[in-house]
Formats: sequence, structure tokens, C-alpha cells
Amino acid sequence: MEAEMQQPGMGPRNVTNGPGQAHQGDQVLGDPVGLRGKGKGYRRLIAIRALDITPFSSGADQRLSQSSWEQPVLGNRGEDHQCVLPLSLPVHVNSLLFSLDGPVGFRNNRERHNEPQEDLGKEVMDFRMMLKKRALPPAPPKKIDLEQVWQLLMTADQKDYERICMKYGIVDFWGMLRKLQEMKKEREDKMAQYISIISNLRHIRVTKEGTAMFDLELHLKNSGSKIYLYKDGEMIPYGHDNETKHCLRRLGKRYHFQIRDLRPEDAGIYQVKVEDAVVFSTELEASAIPPSVVVPLAEAHCEEEGEAVFECTLSNPCPNAVWHFQHRPLRPSERHEVFMSPDGLTHRLVVREARFSDMGLYSLSTGLHASSAWLVVEAGKDKSLQTASLDHQPRARRGGKEGRSDVHGEGRDVTQSPRSRSKPGTSSFSKEARGPIDHFSQGLADMEVQQGEAVTLSCILTSDLGPGTWFKDGVKLTTQDGVIFEQDGLMHKLLITHVQGTQAGKYTFVASNQQSEATLTVHDPPTIAPDVTEKLREPLVVKAGKPVTMKIPFQSRHPVQAVWRKDGAEVVGGSSGSSGSGSGSSSSSSSSNGPQVALGDSYTRLCLPSAGRKDGGQYSVTLRSEGGSVQAELTLQVIDKPQPPQGPLEVHDCHRAGVCLHWQPPRDDGGRAVEHYMVERRQAGRSTWLKVGESPTDSTTFTDTHVEQGKKYAFRVRAVTAEGAGEALESEEVLVAPEALPGPPSTPAILSASSRGITLTWTAPRGPGSAHILGYLIEKRKKGSNTWIAVNEQPVPDRRWTVVDLRQGCQYEFRVTAMTPSGPGEPGPPSDAVFARDPMRPPGPVRDLRVTDTSHTSITLSWAGPDAQDGDEAQGYVVELCGSDSLQWNPCHAGTVPVTTYTAKGLRPQAGYFVRVTAVNDGDRGEPTALDTLVQAMPVTVCPKFLMDSSTKDSLMVRVGDTIRVPVSFEAVPIPEVTWLKDDLPLPKRSVTTTKDGLTQLLIPAASLSDSGLYTVVLRNLPGKEAAHNFLIKVAACPQAPGPIRLQENVPGTVTAEWEPCPDEAQGLPLHCAVLTRSSAHGPWREAADRIHTNRFTLLGVLLGHEYHFRVVAKNELGASKPSDTSQPWCIPRQRDRFTVKAPSYREPDLRQKPRFLVGLRSHLLPQGCECCMSCAVQGWPQPRVTWFRNDQSLEGNPTVYSTDVLGVCSLVIPSVTPEDSGEYKAVAKNTLGQAVSTAILIVIGTGGCPDSGPDWQRDEKGNQRHSHLPAFREPSGGPSPSRHASSQAEAGCSADPRPAFRGFAAEAPAFSKADVQCARA
Repeated sequence: MEAEMQQPGMGPRNVTNGPGQAHQGDQVLGDPVGLRGKGKGYRRLIAIRALDITPFSSGADQRLSQSSWEQPVLGNRGEDHQCVLPLSLPVHVNSLLFSLDGPVGFRNNRERHNEPQEDLGKEVMDFRMMLKKRALPPAPPKKIDLEQVWQLLMTADQKDYERICMKYGIVDFWGMLRKLQEMKKEREDKMAQYISIISNLRHIRVTKEGTAMFDLELHLKNSGSKIYLYKDGEMIPYGHDNETKHCLRRLGKRYHFQIRDLRPEDAGIYQVKVEDAVVFSTELEASAIPPSVVVPLAEAHCEEEGEAVFECTLSNPCPNAVWHFQHRPLRPSERHEVFMSPDGLTHRLVVREARFSDMGLYSLSTGLHASSAWLVVEAGKDKSLQTASLDHQPRARRGGKEGRSDVHGEGRDVTQSPRSRSKPGTSSFSKEARGPIDHFSQGLADMEVQQGEAVTLSCILTSDLGPGTWFKDGVKLTTQDGVIFEQDGLMHKLLITHVQGTQAGKYTFVASNQQSEATLTVHDPPTIAPDVTEKLREPLVVKAGKPVTMKIPFQSRHPVQAVWRKDGAEVVGGSSGSSGSGSGSSSSSSSSNGPQVALGDSYTRLCLPSAGRKDGGQYSVTLRSEGGSVQAELTLQVIDKPQPPQGPLEVHDCHRAGVCLHWQPPRDDGGRAVEHYMVERRQAGRSTWLKVGESPTDSTTFTDTHVEQGKKYAFRVRAVTAEGAGEALESEEVLVAPEALPGPPSTPAILSASSRGITLTWTAPRGPGSAHILGYLIEKRKKGSNTWIAVNEQPVPDRRWTVVDLRQGCQYEFRVTAMTPSGPGEPGPPSDAVFARDPMRPPGPVRDLRVTDTSHTSITLSWAGPDAQDGDEAQGYVVELCGSDSLQWNPCHAGTVPVTTYTAKGLRPQAGYFVRVTAVNDGDRGEPTALDTLVQAMPVTVCPKFLMDSSTKDSLMVRVGDTIRVPVSFEAVPIPEVTWLKDDLPLPKRSVTTTKDGLTQLLIPAASLSDSGLYTVVLRNLPGKEAAHNFLIKVAACPQAPGPIRLQENVPGTVTAEWEPCPDEAQGLPLHCAVLTRSSAHGPWREAADRIHTNRFTLLGVLLGHEYHFRVVAKNELGASKPSDTSQPWCIPRQRDRFTVKAPSYREPDLRQKPRFLVGLRSHLLPQGCECCMSCAVQGWPQPRVTWFRNDQSLEGNPTVYSTDVLGVCSLVIPSVTPEDSGEYKAVAKNTLGQAVSTAILIVIGTGGCPDSGPDWQRDEKGNQRHSHLPAFREPSGGPSPSRHASSQAEAGCSADPRPAFRGFAAEAPAFSKADVQCARA
């Protein structure tokens, strides 16, 4: 058994150390390079560098020591191979690497056969001691942002929910749906800021060309909203044409995204954002990306008859990859074996028994990508040119008509030097390889030519050695190879009219046993089309920020390397898009922000995702291959908006001339000439910039004459070109110095006020600017408003003014501003508020002044307003106090009191005060109103009293154990002493009383019977006045059950129940009883009477024979007692009379009947091999027994037939009739009363016979066919007609031949009645 070596839990590990190597993970691990081939490799013991083997059983070590590991090896070079263990024990292998170091430290098989087996086992055991473990680090898992997964679910189809949840480990499916509903609402609210409608979402898909695309329709509210593309949470740039990797195309409301040149790293979650709102999410699966080349094919070298191995690793599994040789599909064969690793990533081609004809270009194609490499077959040291020539001739020649070669004779010893890839410029002669120099006066010379040119190889012999033969790379040349042979005396020539790249190589001329060699080098550099070169002469002009793609197509037969340079410096950037056989390698894309260089089979491309001014310059690309090199140049011009002008922006105040600006031209004009400069201005405190003018290109100064003095401004300047305005150069805020202005006038004084106008006066301002005052501006505003309104349009020269435009009754404020030629000065302070109305009369005296409340430190007063007839309306009141020991009235507050109540606080306790109140308004104060008596600062006495209402109860019934809470409200000033009594005695200790804010409360946590009684609350104040309140509390429990019940019948038809009284009645508690009855032991109780205050109850309407159960329950206000039931029910027996019942006589009918056939048998004419079913219907009681006979012989026990009897329908079935089954059949039905017989005839004809074609068939008078020798079979007439069920089964014929001719040969069945059928079924 062969064990595949692989680290547990990890995929196959590839080891790529050179051609001919074996790779772990391939399907044919037991034969990596030549285990079953015909190579001349020798077997060597393999040294293992790192192997970890863990046997599964205790006997594994013994079996391991008895095994030897050997591997066939080609050549003497150190190579890495894979080991196959021919062991029967299971092992775990972490990793292994085989090192073949040639003969050193190893012995061949010939030496190993002579050593004992024990030494071999010991050597293997020594290797096992040298093992060490090596664990490969696990690949770091890709971090998944769950927020992106939720965004993906919100825009995914519902059919994809399960797949996405399983992929990202979401197990709570219902929870996921609930969260999606919540997130969708938040997402819609956020999207509503930028999008009105989003529709037609199409998720990502990959085309046959390897381009991924997805699209959607957006109706943006603002056409200037920015759209961003994110991949796995990182923003990626995109272009608007097909030359960039990520492209966005917009067709109206349709947005179409494309991702070109897909690579495995392009897999992920893509999101489209409008500003900061995610509007669409889709996922590009790694399995959807076409496989690309990760590890390309490498050039392979091998000797003739050896083996060559090509191996390529793809990014994704591709089981349909196709191998090509010289651009033609290569079919697997014994010499060309194709292998693929289990994971589908590594593909291997093994070329066995390599020949010179196998040398060429091999490639592996996946459809969109390909990788190519050359195979070089070298001649071995022990191979002669004769062998090489003969082996590569067609097999038909070897034993065909041409016979042996016409160049080399048998027994000649002509050898060839080892073949190596020659370089141009090597020596054309070698004594060791080309024989004695005296045989050639001129040998072959190395030559270098361009592809398509003519070339001639010639040599001159010193003597005639025969016709000679030409070879290329050891293969004999003929005229069919596109060459011309010429001989002119001793000169031999080889002419090639149009040299191709495949004709390059080592050419050999052999004459006799002498030879001469030379190398032909064909220069085949990459070519660029002339029209492309012509286009490159024109500069490439692009706008900044746009993606730029410079693509150079070319043609080349060899692998090409492209080097891009900008201004002589090599462009270093990521690679992308490398595929095909021309590149010979594959690379992955790097950061999309920098330049990206791509190399394809027929093009090279330089992509700048976002061009900038620094990217402009002279670009060149050098294409280099084995055939030469070529260079192309182009100029890139990046056009952008100009940079800001060079600063600083100088701002000078030119006073009356305005503000002068000065700046320097921009350092970079963006590739376009500056057309003009645009100057803008912004006033301090504002955000709006105003355009104030333009300056020509040749001028870098500007003067703004429209500024206002005393204000601050900021200026900025932009350079404008054909591409638009560039960034601005902005200045600091500059104050335009004003001229001296006058100061503020004084506060206006009110000289007079009336409803017609208010007269003001003020003084002039002082200080600088006050010398040339042109006049004054007067402003007014209503009291409480912030808006000032001008009173006069023209300045007033005087310092006195009467304002007349006023609304009567409103209150106004005024201010004055001085005006000079330089402008208005600072406004003066506002005046006091004044009413625009006529002078008022003082109000009259207040009325009804009285004291409403007093305390130790305060007196509360109330009054009514003055009478309107006594004066104008009062606007406020003044309250004044005068002590009993003073003569001066002192106000109790500042200002006036707007209401008609006031409390004077902060008084001396029990001090006496005189009180007066005066009404005031704008006219003046009215006459004061004073109290005649002295008011004492002390509380008012209120006699104690209880606050009772209609809901207050005089008694309270409480259950034992309940909480008693009795609140009592009262009123008294000062606060009285509260005393609680029970039955005129102090309360028990467990009773709790509280008193607060006119409420006293009694609390008993758990009531008991002793808490019953009369409770009294007593209120008593300092003067000795008191009040009392009484209420009754009754504490009781549920009553006890009544005593036993006695039942008696005092009056016929009634029952009287008497019971012992409840023990609680002795305590005088009010009780009553309820009586319940039921008529059975399990019936419901029904109330017969309630509120019975005696121990007796009589039930009327007692029925005889009924049982009555009684139950008595005692009740009070707190509930009911346990029931008291009767032990025995009450029942009055019922007397019953006798009566006689005469049973009617019954006689069963006689259903006995002898057997009779309702439907008889019918004769059958059947072909041989057909199934025959004879049926009849029989009636009789007792059930008759039916016996079948053929030719009067019983058929019981006959294995060729079987019979059935179902509900009187009897059938005889012959599965396959034969001629021996022909004859007369009889059915005999017997019971105890008699028997009945029915007969029929069966005729079996030979195969292929037809009853219609024979001469012996005729029809009877009813149209039925019958044999001419057989009489028509009829049942006796007069019988009952057959039933539908019996006749349908009795008329069954041959199931295999439904022709009417066979069914027609049957007897007519007698009719029988429906009653006969029912009787037969019974």
C-alpha cells in the first residue's frame, strides 16, 4: 500500500526546486518522474531532512525498521523529490524534503544486494533517530468586517440569505431577519438625504472575457454628489474608460461598474457609497474569478532519452486546463503524461524518452491566461550523431524502403560534443569536436542575421571526403526543412532564403568521420507597428485627476521584458494584467494608487490611476527579448488648473483712492497660459465672496475703490486659464481706516410728554470729530424692543426736538446720534421710558383694608382698588408700617406692589404695628388708607375641630390578622395636643399613632380580637379648648362550622333539617346560615335557602326515590365557615306495580337451496401460449363446493392450473395453454341438497394460427364464429339473467389476445335476476 505524505490539516505542499522534480500533493505520487519509465536512472537511498512520522500501533516501529525507502533518480544533480512509502502501517507526515547529493554518502543497488538485511534496517533506524518535527505556520485568516456583511445582506436577494449566513457564521437566522429590518430603516433614512430613487440593482457577475461588472440606477437629489467605490472597507479609485482596472460608466441614471484583469486578490465585498451613505453592496466570490498563473512554467533541460517535467501553479482550480506544444493541443500519451494535484491548482506535464523532435515551446492555457516555456533536449555523452539521426527519422523509414542512412556507415566512430545553448560570438572551431584541422581549409563560421534575411553557411574541404551531410542541433536536414544544399568542388554550402526564428541553432557539416560546427543566431527583436510609432510622436494630453493608460502593442516570438522610464528614470510600480505565453511569468497587482505596469502577450501598458502635473514628461519603454530589443518614446502632457499666485498678497490702504493689492504670478500655470486674474472681496463676519474685478495677464496689481471706511475686508486672487480658475491666494483681514467721527451725545432729557408728542433735549458731544457737526439723528423704540426707528430723515441742527409720531398709551425710549461729513458718530445712551399720553390724576384711596393673617413675624393684608370716580386708575400700591413706639412710616418694599395683597415679613414677635396702604400712578400718589387698630404680630387662634364628611363611618369591621389604619383630619391653631383612648383607657403599646399637618392616624399592624372596642380622639389646645371624636372597631374571624345535621319527615313530601347552632353565636356576633342541597353524591351543590337566622329548614317537593344531600354553612360580614354535611342521604323509597310482557314468536326463514349456475362456462378457442380464464357464477345454500374436471378427470392438485372462488364466482386459470390442454372442461358444484354441472370446450391451436383464415371456421346465426366440426354451444333457455358482477368475470376470455374472433366463440349466458345474485353473494 502506498501512503500519501501530507501534513494533517493542511493542503498539499508544492516544492519547486528545478526541472524533473516531484511535487507533494500530485495524484501520481508513486511515480513522480520515472518510477515506471525507461530512463537509465539508478536507485539510491533517500536522506530525509525533516519528517515527522507517528505510528498508530505499538508494532509500527518494528514494521518501520523492516522497510526500506528508495527512489529512482535521474542524473547526478542535487534535486528535491517526493517519497512514496511502500508500507502497510498508517503514518502522519508533517513535512518532508528529499536531498539527492549524488554518489556521496549513498550506495547503489548493486552494493546493497551484498550487505546483510540487518545492516539495512539499522541504517533506516539511524535515519529515524535524526528526524525532527517542523510545523508550518497556519495561514492568517482573512479579517471579516461584520458591518460589511450586514450591508451585503441588506442588498442581497432573499434566496442568498442562507448562503451568506453559512459563509460568515451567522447562525441566528430569525435574529438576522429582525436586525435587517431595523438596519434597513436606518439605511433608508440616511440614503434619503442624497437619493430619491434606487432601483434595478444587479449584483456582480463575471463575463467570458474575465471582466466583473455590476450596475444600478440612482436618482440623485444633487447631481454634484460624489460617488465612491470601496472594497473590503477600503476606498479604491476608478476611471471612466476601459483603460483602467476599475471603471465607472454612466448612462443617464444608470451607473455601470467594471473590474478588469481579475486576480484572486480582487475577491471581496464591493460597496458603492454616495457621500457617506452605503447604497449598494455586492460580493465577488473567489470561485468566480478565472484562474490566473501564479507560478509560471520554467524552461526545462534534459538529455536525450531522458525526462522533462513542466509544472505550473494556478490561482484557482482549473480542471479544464489544456497543454499545447508549438501552439497545438497536446494529447496525453505514454510519452506525454499529464497530472493535476487534488486541489486542482498544480498542473504537471512529464515528457518521457525525450527526443530532439520534442524540443520547442510548451504552454498551459486556462482559457483567459496561459504560461509558456521552452524544452531544450541535449545530446548525451554516449550518443553519437548516427543514433540521434536515426532516432528522429520517421518510424516508417527505419524498417522501410529507404534502408539505412546514406551518411554514416556501419562501424564508424563519429561522436558529437555535448550540446549546450550557444551564445553569439563563440568560436567557430574546436579541435576536440570538429576533427583535424587539415581536412578543412575553411570551416563553418558563426553568423548573426535578422529574421527574414538570407544566409549562407559554407565550408571548404582540403580533399574530397564524399557528399557530406548537414545537421541542425543533431537532426539531419533535408530539403523539406526549407534549406538548399549546394556543392561546388570542395566547397559545401547551406542556403536559407528567409531565415525564421525556429531555424536558429547549431549547424554541423559531417563528411566521412570529420565535422565542422557553427552557430546561427537569428535576431528577432520585438516589433512595433509603424502606425503606432507615428502616433507616439504626437504628445498625449490629459487632464489632471484623470486615469492615463499608455498601451504599446508589439509582436515578438520570444518572451519579452518591458522597462518603462520617465525622463530617464525607471518607473517603479505594481504589476497587473500579466498573462499569456509571451510574458513567461505572472504577477499580482499591487496598490492601485501608484503607477501600474502590465505586460501581455502582445502589448505592454503603463497605467496612472490619477494623473498629476508631476506625471508629465518624456516616457520611454524598452522591449527586450532573446532576439533583441526595441524602444519607443512618447510625451505626456498633464493639463491642470493653475496653482495659486505666489504670495504674500500685499494689501495697502490708499485712503480715499481705495485698497491696493499686489501679488506674484503662479509658480505653475497648469500647462495653459494665464488669461487674467480674478479678484474677490469678503467683508469681515460674512461668508460670501464678491467678485470686484479682473486684472490682465501682464499686471499683478489691482485697486478696489468700493470699500467702506471703518470696515474690515479680506481679499483673494485666482489665476484663470482655459482650464478654469485655480486655487486662491488669500490675505488677512485688513481694516480700512476711517476719518475721525464724533462721540455720542448725552442722554436725552424729557421736557414734556402728552398724547400729542414728547419733547426732548440733549447736549452736544465732545472730543475729536465733534467740531463739524452737521446735525443730529433721533431714534425711538418701544420699551422692551431691540429695534430702533429713525424719527427724522435729515439731521436736526438744534439740540431740542419734539417727537409727534407716537401711539397713545405706549411707552418709548429715545437716543441721539451726531452727524459729521465723515459719517454718523456713535449713538448716545437711551433715555428713560416715558408714556405718550396726557398727564394723569392721582388715584383715590384704597378700600376694604383688612388683616387676613398674622404670625409671630409677619402680617398679611388685603384690600380693594380705589374707586374710579376718585381719580385715575392705580398702577401700583405702597404698603407702610409704623411701630407702636414710633411716629415714622416706613415702606415695607422697594417700588410698588402690583396686586392687592401683601405680606409684611421680618417683624418682631408680639409687637404692635400701625398699617397703611397708598395707591400710586404716573400722576402722583393718592391718599393713604390706614387701619384704626394696632395689629399684633402673633398667630390667630382657631378652636380645635374635626373635619368630617359623609364618607366617615362610626364603626369599622376588621378581620383578625388584618392591618387597621384609621386617619382623622382636624383643624386647630395653634397645633393642639392629640390623645388616643380605647374604652376610655390609654392605647396598648402595639398600637401606633402619628400626627402631622392637621392629620392624626391610628395604626395596628395585626388586628386581634382584643382590639375590638370604642376608640376616642381628643384634641386640646393651650387656652383649654378641646374636641373629641368616637368610633367603634369590631375585630372578628370567620364563623365556625355549625353542628351535626338531623333529617326527619314531619309532613309527607317534605324534609326538615335541624342542626346544632354555631359556637360563635354565644359571643353575640351577628350570624346567619345558608342551606345547600344536591340530588346525587357527585352532583353540584345548589343553594336552597340563605340568611336563615334559626337552626331549622324544611325542604318542600321531595320526590320519591330520589336521594338528597344537605349542607349548612354559617356566614357573617367577614365570610363563610366550613360546611357541615349530612352523613347519609335522605331518600323516600318508591312502590312499583308488577306487569307481564309477552315476547313475540320468531321463526327463521329456510334459505336452503341446492346448487345452480347463474352464469355457465363458455367455450374458448385460444392460440398456444395464451392465458385462459374460465369463469362461472354459482348459487346455493349451504355454500356449494366447486370441483373442476377436464375430460372427466379431476384437476385438483394439477400444478399447471389454479382455481379461485370469490363470492360465488368461480374461475379456472391456465397461465399458458398448450395443445394438451384442449378438451371438455366441467365445473361441478355440490352441497348437502344436491349438485349442478356446467361444461365448456377449450380448443388450442398452433402458434401463428388465425381463426379467421382457416377453412374450418364458420359463423352461426348470431354472427359468432365457431369451428365447422363443433356444434354451437347453448345453455338451456328459461334460466335467470346473470348479474353484472358475475357476468363481467364469467365472460373473461384470453387476456393476451383481445381479438373479437376468440371472444366470439362463447355460449350465450342465461339471464338471472338481481335477487339471485344477492343470494349467491350471501
